[in-house]
Amino acid sequence: MDKNSNRRSGIDRRKPAAFSARLLVGHGNRSTFRRQGDQSRIFLVDQYSPVLFVTIVGILFLSAVDALLTLFLLNHGASEVNPLMAYLLTIGPYAFFIPKYAMTIFAVFGLFMFRTVVFKRFNISTHALLYLLGWIYVAVVGWELYLVFHVI
Repeated sequence: MDKNSNRRSGIDRRKPAAFSARLLVGHGNRSTFRRQGDQSRIFLVDQYSPVLFVTIVGILFLSAVDALLTLFLLNHGASEVNPLMAYLLTIGPYAFFIPKYAMTIFAVFGLFMFRTVVFKRFNISTHALLYLLGWIYVAVVGWELYLVFHVI
C-alpha cells in the first residue's frame, strides 16, 4: 500500500466551493488573476480593493443625493430634460426616485460583476468605467449644489 494514499482526504480541492457569506466580508484569498489567460475571460475574485468599495458606495450615495437635489430644483422652477424621468415625475416623486435609483443599482452591479471585461476597441475595462461613473456623479451633484446655492 502506498503511504501517500492514507493521507488523502478524498475531497477534490479543485472543485469550486459553494457560495459562502464570508466571501462578502473579505475572507477570501484571491484578489487578482493568477494566469494571463484569466484576463481574457470573465473571472471572479473574492477580495476587492477598498477603493472599489468606497467608489461603489459613493456612487450609490451620490445617486440618491442627485435624485433628491433634482426634486428640490424642480420644486424651485427647474425642468427635467430627460423625457423618461420627466414622465415619471408626472406620476409622482416616488415614481421618479425608485426607478432612477434602481437603474443606478443595476448598472453598478453589472459593472462590478463584469469589472474584468476589457473593451478591446477602446482598451478600457469596466473596472475603469466604475471610477468614471463615480466622477460623473461627483460632477452632477456639484453642478446641482451650485444651482441650489447660487441660482435659486
